[in-house]
Amino acid sequence: MTGGFHEPVMAHEVAGYLTSRPRRVIADCTVGDGGHSWEVLSRTKDAFVVGMDVDSEAVAVAGSRLSSVFPGRFVVVEGDYRELPAVLAELGIPALGGALFDLGVSSRQLDNPERGFSYRGEGPLDMRMDRESGLTAKDILATWSEEEIEKILREYGEERFSARISREIVRARDEGLLDTAKDLVRVIGRAIPGPAKRGGMHPARRTFQALRIALNDELSRLGGSLERALYLARPGGVVAALSYHSLEDRIVKDTFRSLEERGLAMRLTKKPVTPSEAEIERNGRSRSAKLRVIEKL
Repeated sequence: MTGGFHEPVMAHEVAGYLTSRPRRVIADCTVGDGGHSWEVLSRTKDAFVVGMDVDSEAVAVAGSRLSSVFPGRFVVVEGDYRELPAVLAELGIPALGGALFDLGVSSRQLDNPERGFSYRGEGPLDMRMDRESGLTAKDILATWSEEEIEKILREYGEERFSARISREIVRARDEGLLDTAKDLVRVIGRAIPGPAKRGGMHPARRTFQALRIALNDELSRLGGSLERALYLARPGGVVAALSYHSLEDRIVKDTFRSLEERGLAMRLTKKPVTPSEAEIERNGRSRSAKLRVIEKL
């Protein structure tokens, strides 16, 4: 984090697309600490940004950070981006100039062990984006069948050792040895063969990703939400999406291609924009990011 705040990925590139022409209202549909919103507001004199997030802590941080610096130009609402039409209606906003979906987990969430997102932490197995929702990752691991756990690891984590890991998870929970993120990492370590753990990504990364996606229903809500944002945009308005793994990027790519083929939009990024080497060196968590943007016709 920079200055205590999450460092937004490709902030200059994102803001460049969102401010390439005068746009009255921009929706930051996953506002986080407000880094992208800050960049947009700093570059413009009259743009108004509506921030949204299901994470109440993010809403509080972004509101405190931006409202006083950009008075009258920023409002933040706690809510899921599927609720964007209702939020805009409540605010009396008929149409958007642009919308951003940053689909990653923020540094604030990753670095807080109590949130349970990181495989490097020792906190509880939580992983909820919305901390007021009931189900946690621990609940999934404690109650779902071995077959159900294997399926989400395979489909959402693209984990080739999903069967072995799910078997070890069930064994550990039956022995009462699965309470914390560190416990889960230990279980995964037992399940994955030694040669597969050498080099490359952390052996627990795919499992943690899969659990987070399943718990927060991250994929099923994405495509429709991107389409709704485009429908809410004025002609010439843009919708931008930052994805961080292949499953998300595939949905963004397919949705944007479909909207273009139907004559509703034009892709401004035929290939995804990726972070510069300098940004990756400064912020290693940006390495997997891909930015795709469409413009409403």
